[in-house]
Amino acid sequence: MVDRRTFNVVLLGVGFLFIFTAFTTCGNVEQTVVKSLRNDSFSGSGFFSLGIIYGVFSFSNLLAPTVVTIIGPKITMFLSGILYSGYIGVFISPSTWSFYLTSILIGIGAAMLWTAQGHFLVENSDASTINRNTGMFWALLQCSMLFGNLYIYFDWRGRTEIPDSSRKSIFLCLLVTSILGTLSFLVLRNIRHEEEMLSEEEGQALLSSPTMYKQRANTAVQDTKSELKIILQLLKTKTILLLSPCMAYSGLELSFYSGVYGTCIGATTQFGEAAKGLIGISGIMVGIGEIVGGGLFGLLCKNSRFRRTSVVFLGMVVHFIAFYLIFLSIPNDASMVFETTSKSIPYLTPSVSIAMLCSFLLGLGDSCFNTQLYSILGHVYAEQSTAAFAIFKFIQSVFAAVAFFYSAYLLLMWQLLMMVILGFTGTLSFFVVERLQNISVELEE
Repeated sequence: MVDRRTFNVVLLGVGFLFIFTAFTTCGNVEQTVVKSLRNDSFSGSGFFSLGIIYGVFSFSNLLAPTVVTIIGPKITMFLSGILYSGYIGVFISPSTWSFYLTSILIGIGAAMLWTAQGHFLVENSDASTINRNTGMFWALLQCSMLFGNLYIYFDWRGRTEIPDSSRKSIFLCLLVTSILGTLSFLVLRNIRHEEEMLSEEEGQALLSSPTMYKQRANTAVQDTKSELKIILQLLKTKTILLLSPCMAYSGLELSFYSGVYGTCIGATTQFGEAAKGLIGISGIMVGIGEIVGGGLFGLLCKNSRFRRTSVVFLGMVVHFIAFYLIFLSIPNDASMVFETTSKSIPYLTPSVSIAMLCSFLLGLGDSCFNTQLYSILGHVYAEQSTAAFAIFKFIQSVFAAVAFFYSAYLLLMWQLLMMVILGFTGTLSFFVVERLQNISVELEE
């Protein structure tokens, strides 16, 4: 029989699978959906919305631990899931003000959700099960890129425009999926809280609710102050400064594969009636690349400093190949067009197989960078991992937000060039950090 902690971890992964099936599918197609609207009163931009989400998310991470400590991870995840569902629901009957308001709210909710997820996963794990539980959770999460995008492919293939009826049916399905994931959090059992309650019943009277929440709030504020001090100290360290370009690059390419590239494929006139449906297949291929890369490099190579550098270098090469093929075969104005299709002609005739190969390479390269950034930060800052990962997510989210904002104005060639420059710089800086770590180890020996 499955023990309660394992059940909690599996249910946690299923909840995230449902919520992010809705959200990742939405992010992949929303700019295309927005451009297809036949609503003169709506003036929103999918890229601007995603930029707001990541920008708010980056700064909300500073307050998220306090909220999670006060109200607990289960309630935090439930409330965050409601915000995610509200954002999805806006697309059923879109208006500009609700579109941008929910973008702000989901940015806050994302910070709360991921902080609570980390707390809850640790609470339900010990030294012997943490790797297994993390693997199960991430495997379920990565599958979120498959199902919603598959629905997009079957519904949109053969369409040159997205009618209101199709949009409403898709986002209604996504809304129901998100709500199911949100409700699943209510079934979770907080193991640590139950243990604390049992000990109190044995030893002393239970505190009243107001007193309990007041104590939690005071503890959370003190913990937040201490964490901020550690973050400020780490920001001055050589390792964080050197890894910053690599973290920033992960933000740029995150925005590109999660929202910009799918929009470019859907706007490529040469794909004809297949263009809109290919957005879904592109999302699936990115997900497959993420799963393959996470399995190979996240699990097999996690303890080798030499392999970390090799994997990051592989990620750079894989991404540069994808960028070059995209530069040659995707119209230069594909991310900028205000209508649903591009007017410019690329250097090579667009090929569906090449476009899907690039999607796979984007996901594979992203997994190379992210798995190794997590690995090196966990290795160097084993005692301060929470602060180190908070810095990583902050830098990554800020640059993802910036990238979404400029994607609507810069030609594709300039976006690709910026990623090439920062990707090369980030890979070089990662190599320097690894070399410095090797030297320090040799000196200690």
